[in-house]
Amino acid sequence: MTAMIDARRGTFRLAAAVTATALAFGLGAGVAAAKPKPAPHTSTEELTPPVATSTGWEILADDATHQATVWHNGVVVRTMPISMGKRKDATPNGVYHTKEKYQSLIMSSATYGVPVDSPDGYSETVYWATRMSWDGIFIHAAPWSVASQGKTDVSHGCINISTANGKWVYENLPEGTPIVVEHTSGGQYQGD
Repeated sequence: MTAMIDARRGTFRLAAAVTATALAFGLGAGVAAAKPKPAPHTSTEELTPPVATSTGWEILADDATHQATVWHNGVVVRTMPISMGKRKDATPNGVYHTKEKYQSLIMSSATYGVPVDSPDGYSETVYWATRMSWDGIFIHAAPWSVASQGKTDVSHGCINISTANGKWVYENLPEGTPIVVEHTSGGQYQGD
């Protein structure tokens, strides 16, 4: 039965609703159509990266979606748009672990042989930086790349996130938290 309201008259009436589908299958009065089967349930635990964590925290940085997903004890607690290394500076795929943290840090291309005054050079103060590797890869606040985060890769290899997300990572993820990077064109990370 379907309730129909006539707003002009302020009245309502009941009408029998019979669908063409029910008639086509010969369903008569007193015969109920089968309910569709619900989609299978997928728990967040099935989606966590397949890495061991001693901290209860895990991050998956997926370059295919330009998103980082954070789990705590198997439950998704945060998803954030990211920008990783552009093609010639692509972030290597693999499992990293959080290390030391800095509220502010000067990053310079001169540390890996690219002069600051060259076209690819830089010297930039970054905030809320959490080291992922001893060879200079960090997850850090990068307000200059917010328009690219979630869309494309523009960094020199680090994971760029917003200032709010950088501060959140800095404040919440303990040392030793695994960060899994996948779907980049950067080859394979060889470990800590």
